[in-house]
Amino acid sequence: MTNDSHKARLAELVKELAVIREKVTLASGRESDFYVDMRRATLHHEAAPLIGHVMLDLLEEAGFAPGEDYVAVGGLTMGADPVATAMLHAAASRGLDLDAFVVRKAAKDHGMKRRIEGPDVAGRKVVVLEDTSTTGGSPLEAARALAEVGAQVVAVAVVVDRATGAKEIIEAEGHPYLHALGLEDLELA
Repeated sequence: MTNDSHKARLAELVKELAVIREKVTLASGRESDFYVDMRRATLHHEAAPLIGHVMLDLLEEAGFAPGEDYVAVGGLTMGADPVATAMLHAAASRGLDLDAFVVRKAAKDHGMKRRIEGPDVAGRKVVVLEDTSTTGGSPLEAARALAEVGAQVVAVAVVVDRATGAKEIIEAEGHPYLHALGLEDLELA
C-alpha cells in the first residue's frame, strides 16, 4: 500500500469503527453531535497497524525522521498508549529503532514512583501522541510532564483532530502540531 492508500483505508476504518453519531459530552466538557471513540480503531487488528504507518509517514512528511529527529513516542495514558505501540511496531517493520513511553496521569506512590514509564526519556527527543484531540489538554499535560524529566518534545501528533482549537493551543505552547485525519476525512465537517 502507498502512503495515500494507508491513510484512505484508515479513514474508512475510523468512520466504520469509531464514529458514533449521537449527542455526547466530551472530556473537555463540550457537547458534540458525534463522538470519535478511537479505542475502537487503535485496538483493532487492521486499523492499529495502519495507524502506526500513517503516523510515521505523517511525521516523516513533516520533516521528522525517526531515530534522528525523535527517538521515542508516547503520551498521556490511555489514548496515546495504543498509538505509540502501533508506531513502535510499524517502525520495527521498517528496520527503524523507535521506543515508546507512557505518561501516567500522576506519579505512582510506590515502586520507582515514576510518572513516565518505559525507556528513560531524559535528554531525548520525543513526539507526544494522542488518538483524538479537542482542546489539546492531554497532549499538553504529557508535554509538561516530559519537560519536567528533561525530555525534548519536538512535536505533538494526533490521529484525529476535531478542529476545535487544539492546534492553536498546542502551537501557542511552542510545539508543532500534526494530525493524520481531520473531520473532512471522516465526513464530519
